[in-house]
Amino acid sequence: MSTPDRRPERHWILGIIARILIAFAVLALITHTLVRPFVIPSGSMEPTLMTGDRVFAKVIGVDEANLERRDIVVFGHGATWADATIDEPNPVANALRYVGDVLGTGPSHRSHTVKRVIGLPGDTVSCCDTQGRLLVNGAPIDEPYVKNDLPMPAGSECDGGTPSTRCFAEITVPAGSYLVLGDNRANSSDSVAGCRGLSGTSCTPRFVRFDQVVGTLGWRWWPLPPGSAERS
Repeated sequence: MSTPDRRPERHWILGIIARILIAFAVLALITHTLVRPFVIPSGSMEPTLMTGDRVFAKVIGVDEANLERRDIVVFGHGATWADATIDEPNPVANALRYVGDVLGTGPSHRSHTVKRVIGLPGDTVSCCDTQGRLLVNGAPIDEPYVKNDLPMPAGSECDGGTPSTRCFAEITVPAGSYLVLGDNRANSSDSVAGCRGLSGTSCTPRFVRFDQVVGTLGWRWWPLPPGSAERS
């Protein structure tokens, strides 16, 4: 009488590990090629984006050819915009950041900031005309999404002796870079934060390079405040 063949059973732990690794691989593929989730940490984009909003940045199809003025972008940087990555001295925290780099979510070696593109490569941007509007290539632009701008009372026009804190001199955007501003202009650390209210051109704007851009704003999920994020 022959004994039936017995196949060795796979240990159930190996099956769980395999499923976890597959899930992580799928998550990494999605966040690096399609969409990536972020949480809005500050009020610099209010009321378009509120503090605590969860948003998805669209990664797919974002390139220099289709990035447009007024697009909302998510970009990565280190401790400052000029730094490429965050220096993490703690080895355990550093390892966790590497995991976040791979998965595209959670702590990583890059901080992420959300702003609106105002100046494209080669544009000149300044503020402001007599009505307080931004000028791009010498022409004023309409910005209905700005609800809280810096004050510009009568007598503080930008070509006068005591310019408003809203004013900044003409800035030319370098090739491959973008000038970005927050919708909450009175409370936004953005490209021209160090240039406002100054006479002449004695400031250093902070530009965003295209290689820093992770994606453009796709849509929001919970919590969802009234209204919807604008891309135009």
